[in-house]
Amino acid sequence: MCPLIEPTDCVLQLRCDCRKYQFLLSFKQRFGKDMSIPFTFEFDYEYGAPQELTPLIRRIIARNPSAFTFRGTGTYVIGHGNVAVIDPGPLLEEHITRLKHSLTEESVTHILITHTHMDHSPAAQPLKEYWQAKTYGFGPHGAGKLEEGVQVEEGGDMDFVPDVTIGHGDLIEGDGWTIEALYTPGHTSNHICYALREENSIFTGDHVMGWSTSIIAPPDGDMTQYMQSLELLLDRDEEIYWPTHGTCIKDVKNFVRSFIEHRLAREEQIIDCLKKGYSEITKMVPIMYVDTDKKLYGAAARSVFSAMIRLIDTGRVVCEDQPSLDSTYKLATP
Repeated sequence: MCPLIEPTDCVLQLRCDCRKYQFLLSFKQRFGKDMSIPFTFEFDYEYGAPQELTPLIRRIIARNPSAFTFRGTGTYVIGHGNVAVIDPGPLLEEHITRLKHSLTEESVTHILITHTHMDHSPAAQPLKEYWQAKTYGFGPHGAGKLEEGVQVEEGGDMDFVPDVTIGHGDLIEGDGWTIEALYTPGHTSNHICYALREENSIFTGDHVMGWSTSIIAPPDGDMTQYMQSLELLLDRDEEIYWPTHGTCIKDVKNFVRSFIEHRLAREEQIIDCLKKGYSEITKMVPIMYVDTDKKLYGAAARSVFSAMIRLIDTGRVVCEDQPSLDSTYKLATP
């Protein structure tokens, strides 16, 4: 099962034929009504081969398929001649070699990082030395939380520090392309999306993906910020999204709304559990995820925990001590 997709929402089977993974998912009824997100799983690709997607966008997919990365990390190349690279990917020698070979006749001027998970940013270090290009990002892993004194987990790319630190609304201009940085914390505290003005599109990293919801794991992951970042996208007018994993998203407004509705439905399940006297996350999980294999209860509990923190932030739930997976929660007094 994929921990990025809430366990009750899908049945995931992985089948490998030595060339690729096939993901077969079926969605169930959520919280009494159909809340299915219109995911797209099928798209054409070939590992290591540059694929021209639009006049300004090419993609090269790394051979690192998994339950976290779907088919693999999609590294984007923007422009022609003098180009930008978005999310160079993992420290996978085959992928790094293919990127070097594919761009031999061009000059890489910018390396843009959406966030510092190990499937997105580590290849930036050898490639920036090879291309003599600067890296751009919001900051090192956990940058959005460190100023608050929050100690984040060490599972990210702790070595990455951008040469150029960027924030919301900053413009990055190149040869025939203009990119606007959109600060979208939630999945991680340093997550940036990149809007390509010339094609009215956004590179959404792991913030919005067409094949899965994103995992929101505290303390670096923050459901309150994530929901705000989804609302930020709804206020914009771009017509197509290019996630780092999977294919593009075209009906972007309805897609983002379905993500928001899905998370809000989970919150209402928590409220319903609290009304019935279930005050601990471990007691809620078997009720909320009744059809889920018990082996997945740990992942489900973390999902409930992230939603619980947002309910505290919005004043609907209280916790007498520091919120944790083992804390006791109750409804706020009206």
